[in-house]
Amino acid sequence: MHEADLRLLRLMRTRGHSPGLESAAKALGKACNNGVAWVVLGVALALLDPERREAWLICAALGPVAIVLNYGIKLLVKRPRPVLEGLPPLGGAPSSLSFPSAHALSSFAVATAMFRVDPATAGALVVALALSLGRPYLGMHYPSDVLVGAMLGVALGLIVPLSL
Repeated sequence: MHEADLRLLRLMRTRGHSPGLESAAKALGKACNNGVAWVVLGVALALLDPERREAWLICAALGPVAIVLNYGIKLLVKRPRPVLEGLPPLGGAPSSLSFPSAHALSSFAVATAMFRVDPATAGALVVALALSLGRPYLGMHYPSDVLVGAMLGVALGLIVPLSL
């Protein structure tokens, strides 16, 4: 499994790269650090949709909550970030731990919860996918880190109560 993960990572780090795509992946990753973009979006939706304000605010809080849960898993697993000779990562990270991807977990958790509140927010799932694919593209995570993060995020987004 590790060999396949490494081969896919190397493929993602060496194919389809352009300055524009790299800049977009970096910007999306930076915007979603610590779930910030998801908090902003959730609060904005709460302001625009008073009838579902509570659910949107829960979605907004879910990003940072998912980051904290993710860090606990990282401390248990202790998988180091990937190192590819001659292909340094194209971004920085707050931790040297890789598994699971916090960006994938938090993004899919929030996007899934938002979709539950209003299916018209399905675009958030596309953003979560693009952001998640950007993590190994930039060399920040193994593909399996992202896959497991996304799966955990969807599960969290499905089980979180959307009202108190």
